Amino acid sequence: MIAYIATTVVILTFLQFLYKLFGQIIPNVIWGFFKEFDTGVVLVAIFVFILAWMLKARPHNRTKIYLLVEFDVFGAESTIDGIRTEFKTHDVSWRFMKEYKKAYPLCNFVQVSRRGKAVHS
Repeated sequence: MIAYIATTVVILTFLQFLYKLFGQIIPNVIWGFFKEFDTGVVLVAIFVFILAWMLKARPHNRTKIYLLVEFDVFGAESTIDGIRTEFKTHDVSWRFMKEYKKAYPLCNFVQVSRRGKAVHS
């Protein structure tokens, strides 16, 4: 009889240990880890957002030059004396290209952009 009572006490003690282990100790450790992990994820997200914003918001001093290239009826690149072919803004070069197409119907014009300083200022 004492053996049954001792066995029952040992089993109940072991079950109580398992209950505390899986019911309190492990969940508290995991919850604490994820609580700190959550804070780390938020801090990393904030850092990535600030870094992306700084890269996007910094001033870019890259000037673009817009060139008009002329092609003749046969598709060969040609030059027409007296027309302007270098511009600082896209809209101005586009308007000049439209006017040149009206003025020179046998030529085709293409707008090309590149980075750098203007040759003629």
